[in-house]
Amino acid sequence: MTDAVEKAVAVMDRLRSPGGCPWDASQTHQSLARYLIEETYETIEAIETDNMALLREELGDLLLQVLFHARLAEELPAGERFSINDVAEDLVEKLVRRHPHVFGSTDVADADEVNENWERLKVAEKGRTSAVDGVPLSQPALALAGKLVTRAERAQLPVAVAGDGIGERLFALAREAANAGVDPESALRDTTRRFRAAILAAEAARDPFERHRPTDQSRRLETPIQHDEA
Repeated sequence: MTDAVEKAVAVMDRLRSPGGCPWDASQTHQSLARYLIEETYETIEAIETDNMALLREELGDLLLQVLFHARLAEELPAGERFSINDVAEDLVEKLVRRHPHVFGSTDVADADEVNENWERLKVAEKGRTSAVDGVPLSQPALALAGKLVTRAERAQLPVAVAGDGIGERLFALAREAANAGVDPESALRDTTRRFRAAILAAEAARDPFERHRPTDQSRRLETPIQHDEA
């Protein structure tokens, strides 16, 4: 590790150790999960806004989460515990193993074949028996739909979802995007970001008096719900 990374590991250890920070000492993998999600979204925000200074900062915050979870893992019982070095070593082994065209003698024609080899090696390593194995259900719905569609297509499973409700139509659009090689989550985020910019532009163009005048819709939203006491 570089001096800076070693210092980061040492600082994290100091914060977590007796005499360190009470807040850090009270955390668990479970309590930190929300911060990992928040930092991930903040990193995505930096990427989508092409803010390299912010990306540098957010990558540091993500690194903190990795260091924090690895430090907590050092406190696990023997046989379960691991350190940041173990995490890094596992990563190196995986990268070498999953890139036989770089570190071995496998020949590939293009990036698509590299991706196919990666997925095939992953399935073999993890002993997966289903196309849905390893797909986290907790991810955003559009991303989840796109991932499942891709898995089903790769496994050559002609699966369809019956119905004509909003959910089915949204899924059909996610399938259309995935089949076209477009990430549906990223596509909708881009469109939503442009919609947000249009809202801000419309607000800026509105007369200041009109901007603060309540509309019929806002009045309805602000009206308390009347509960029947009977």
